Amino acid sequence: MKFTAVEGNRQHLDGGAMFGNVPKEMWKKWITPDEKNRIPLACRSLLVQTEDKNILFDVGIGSFFEPKLKERFGIFEEELMLLKNLESLGLSEEDIDAIVLSHLHFDHCGGLFPSYGETPRLLFPKAKIYLGKDHFEHAKNPPLRERASFVPEMIRMLGESPRLHLVNGEEHKDFKGLVKFSYSHGHTVGLMLSTIQNTTFVTDLIPGIPWVHLPVVMGYDRFPELTVIEKQSFLEKAVVAKTRLFFTHDPEEPWAQVNRDAKGRFNASSI
Repeated sequence: MKFTAVEGNRQHLDGGAMFGNVPKEMWKKWITPDEKNRIPLACRSLLVQTEDKNILFDVGIGSFFEPKLKERFGIFEEELMLLKNLESLGLSEEDIDAIVLSHLHFDHCGGLFPSYGETPRLLFPKAKIYLGKDHFEHAKNPPLRERASFVPEMIRMLGESPRLHLVNGEEHKDFKGLVKFSYSHGHTVGLMLSTIQNTTFVTDLIPGIPWVHLPVVMGYDRFPELTVIEKQSFLEKAVVAKTRLFFTHDPEEPWAQVNRDAKGRFNASSI
């Protein structure tokens, strides 16, 4: 089995929103903001290749937004970088057999759409698409505060597609035990984490290395204190199991190992 980090289009979001109630004097030491107070964030995918399947975990933000929104979210590339970087690995969109979406916020599923100006359609035509059942129901009618994070047209198209397969529980029969699923509800209802062997795709429970520190959560989280509780439970198990974390948003490091210092605080070291 082969694991590869595949970069997609990057986004640049307000640092204060990404670090919640952490003072700027602290978080700017972790990630340097630009003149608009935005920090660079990866929107990368995890490619897992078995003997007979190519599986993508999340597909990034893509480049489907109109120019005004691209500017707002700091998406500077015009082309769909996920497809370009898959091509550099010798893969086309037709070579992807399965896509596992952690949730439907646009920066995790936008790569399902072609670039701006093209007719909206679901890319990766041969891929089955897997998504948590509870989250899909939540995304159909999201609360007001979270509504802007979803793309209604994509939710509609997914709901009408025979390629969509909803996951409800720890496993799905199609993966034959290869992937174990767990769920978090602090960031959004039914956020789905995927564990493959000793690697967990932690998605927005832990966006990157600075967020491993327990009190650091995003202003985008619906229930920040719940995120802290869920993160602590996950990290305690990850230390014992020596789990490798895969980050979708860390601007520099896709992978990290979690440790605990003498004072019991969690930290992550890149690997």
